[in-house]
Amino acid sequence: MRAVGRSNPPSVWLRVRRVVLFLGAIYIVSVGLLWAFQRHLIYLPSGGPVAAPRGAPFESLQELRITTSDGVKLEAWYLPGMRTATVLVFHGNGGHRAHRVGLVRSLHRLGYGVLLPDYRGYGGSEGEPSESGLYADAEACLAWLRANAKGPHVFLGNSLGSGVAVELARRHAPAALVVRSGFDSLAAVGQGAYPFVPVGWLLRDEYASVDKMAAITCPCLVVHGEADRIIPIEHGRRLFDAANEPKRWVSIPGAGHNNLERFDGGGYWAELGRFLDDHLPTER
Repeated sequence: MRAVGRSNPPSVWLRVRRVVLFLGAIYIVSVGLLWAFQRHLIYLPSGGPVAAPRGAPFESLQELRITTSDGVKLEAWYLPGMRTATVLVFHGNGGHRAHRVGLVRSLHRLGYGVLLPDYRGYGGSEGEPSESGLYADAEACLAWLRANAKGPHVFLGNSLGSGVAVELARRHAPAALVVRSGFDSLAAVGQGAYPFVPVGWLLRDEYASVDKMAAITCPCLVVHGEADRIIPIEHGRRLFDAANEPKRWVSIPGAGHNNLERFDGGGYWAELGRFLDDHLPTER
């Protein structure tokens, strides 16, 4: 009879190979999930309906429904101001327009009218958000402004909205462009958040703002918090460096991504007011 010997244990290299294959499979699956659900990571809308603010200064607030070129109906607020100029506001990637009531109030306090839309998929607006979709939303809002508030128009983009405002300013020169907590490109933001993922290859929505700044000739104000951990201040600085004159840079010590006003002691609004006074037509 032949003795039955024990099977040899797997070699070290075989074990390493199995581990590498296992980790590689996890990586591929993870990257695949990021690709498939990327828009759920980029866009974080809150649904509607959205109640309009009451009391001063919102007595003259108009609740609008604006239809885009592809038939999507957007919800928006328009608040006329004492001046002829109107600020078209493009908000960040989360929530809806009711979360920006303080911004509307502050702009109105400076005397400006405000048009604040919710992108498709946000705050009761129809549709699903995407880069091309948000650009179509911006075009529709500008068309409404041109038909109903014919004074100078200022584009103000915050965070994700900076990408929308920059693209609209590239297509249609406003009286001024204001970028708050903006990024140079969504790929650069994503690469910072996921350093081991080829974000640039995977992104469907790029918002490559820094490449567009050379085509924008209107006055530009770029504002960024020095302690912003979501979109580091280097993004805002690269946007500013790529912008044409006249331009102004404002960095706010201690401020993060969503709290610029809390840290500047009113200086941000004073600076914004001076910037617009310097570059908008003089009121008569």
